[in-house]
Amino acid sequence: MVFLMPGEKPAAEPVVLPGARTPREIVGELDKYVIGQRKAKKAVAVALRNRWRRQQLEPEMSREILPKNILMIGPTGVGKTEIARRLARLADAPFLKVEASKFTEVGYVGRDVESIVRDLTEVAVHMVREEKTAEIRERAKARTEQRLLELLMPPLPERDAEETRARLRTLLQEGQLEDRLVEVEVADKTFPSFEIVTNQGVEEMDINVKEMLPGLFGSKKKRRKATVAEAREIIQAEEEGRLVDPGVVAREAVERAQSSGIVFLDEIDKVAGRESGRGPDVSREGVQRDLLPIVEGTSVNTKYGFVKTDHVLFIAAGAFHVSKPSDLIPELQGRFPIRVELDSLTEEDFVRILSEPENALLKQYRALMSAEKVDLQFSDDAVREIARDAERVNRLLENIGARRLHTILERLLEDISFAGPENAGQTIRIEASDVNAALADLVKNEDLSRYVL
Repeated sequence: MVFLMPGEKPAAEPVVLPGARTPREIVGELDKYVIGQRKAKKAVAVALRNRWRRQQLEPEMSREILPKNILMIGPTGVGKTEIARRLARLADAPFLKVEASKFTEVGYVGRDVESIVRDLTEVAVHMVREEKTAEIRERAKARTEQRLLELLMPPLPERDAEETRARLRTLLQEGQLEDRLVEVEVADKTFPSFEIVTNQGVEEMDINVKEMLPGLFGSKKKRRKATVAEAREIIQAEEEGRLVDPGVVAREAVERAQSSGIVFLDEIDKVAGRESGRGPDVSREGVQRDLLPIVEGTSVNTKYGFVKTDHVLFIAAGAFHVSKPSDLIPELQGRFPIRVELDSLTEEDFVRILSEPENALLKQYRALMSAEKVDLQFSDDAVREIARDAERVNRLLENIGARRLHTILERLLEDISFAGPENAGQTIRIEASDVNAALADLVKNEDLSRYVL
């Protein structure tokens, strides 16, 4: 239900732009953030485009076409999660990242796999609520201003009220009344949360006792003093809550979750493997069996209604160092028909990761030091040396992909970061000799590398 102030016109319907990015455009966007991994990018780009294609078809045919889920195979730190996250952002779709190893088989204490769908729906609700709030924000601001004027207005005769109101409105819009105290009503939100244990495991649920027992609690409010700046935030949130219909938000969120949701199921290799029925991993195959109906397509009851998972895109990922994809139960293997292997990162990849992406690590460190008025620069030889050391340590020890760069750069820049404002106004240039001086002994000594890098 939408409430309108006297003389207020309803907002125009939001414009929905037609069309979608082509697979080539999607890969081009992913290239801005993830270096290499062309096969994985093509696979997710085609999956996203197929979703758009399905939405252009007649409802009868559209219902029959199910998403082709993707299994990414590759070591940690090579871009699996980042590809899925950026893909969801491109599609403006609800996105959820979960670790398969966090779930337990039905009957064991822990999270059940249906919580994936509930969490995805919550993400969709948050997205839709934000969009709806943005649409009515200007109307809410106008109503907030009106209510602030009422709080600021002193009791005056009718003939002086209009002139005073106009003067107060001008002062309010110019920000000259921000520190003035007013008395504002706020909701008394003292309703408890409960943790409910069910046969599916432990689920945390917020129960609004006020909604369950309205006769007992009523609509309790309390008055408190606040500055105009604080009161504006309180009233703005209240007006936005009145203008946004929660029923519409819930319906659109459920539709968005089940038609365009993306779930990134990480560490799928941790639940792979056929079991003998004993030992600490007794529930691994059970988790796979529980995941199967979610991935195949089922209806899950959430507090916003039933959500179907038939058209949710699942992207599973795992390093598969110990197990292999064929160790998954056959039924689950069949639900991930597209398999892409991500390449280990080379020295050249590390050079590009350090400097090319829009969120490149060297750009981040330069920005951090600029806050201390320090101009941090890296020579090409230094970048090459950092990349060479990262590749060497990954090859000799555990391969943790691009995450090794974080460790090496922190070690390299430790003294500069510690000095911080002492170097304000200076330009510090990192050369290859500086990298060698800071890292050479560590990289050469395998025992030290294990503990430090």
